[in-house]
Amino acid sequence: MAGSSPHQALIELMEREALQRGTFTLASGKTASYYLDCRRVTLHPKGAGLVGNAMLDFISRNAAEAGIPDAVGGMAIGADPITASIVTIAGTQDIELSGFMVRKEAKEHGMGRQVEGPVEPGQNVVIVEDVITSGGSAIKAVDAAREFGLNVLYVLAIIDRLAGGEAAFAEKGLKLHTLTTIRDFGIEPE
Repeated sequence: MAGSSPHQALIELMEREALQRGTFTLASGKTASYYLDCRRVTLHPKGAGLVGNAMLDFISRNAAEAGIPDAVGGMAIGADPITASIVTIAGTQDIELSGFMVRKEAKEHGMGRQVEGPVEPGQNVVIVEDVITSGGSAIKAVDAAREFGLNVLYVLAIIDRLAGGEAAFAEKGLKLHTLTTIRDFGIEPE
């Protein structure tokens, strides 16, 4: 990774740590010839910084066109380390950007919330995700955020498997942005 661009360093780390080849059953029930375990990158000491910096950079560069988010977050648990990395880096740069998490379902105790964190209805947010296949998990996060009253600007993920997720977000009126696609690893969509 020494001497490579941050984007190339992320690809190299993902190839080494997250990409596994073989036969795998995906959450959708489909079979695939590879699996991406991005938690091995988002929880990696170098990977957390690479992902957080790349996503924060993307958010900053696109603020004029897409809007300035008040917070980033997504579905627990996959989005949690991404969110933590982004807000930690934002804090070191004096960027006001909070984080939130979306539970699979609302708690039955305490405040009974499905969306947790320092966010309020009416705020602009970006949904973050690790891997996009069909988009199902991130769409659940979008729906919960909207139900809470948040304005979802777009979805930002580490990698798109190019398996229909972008079209699913378009149906929700959202744009999907990713740091990489499966083609960055020499793999064509299945």
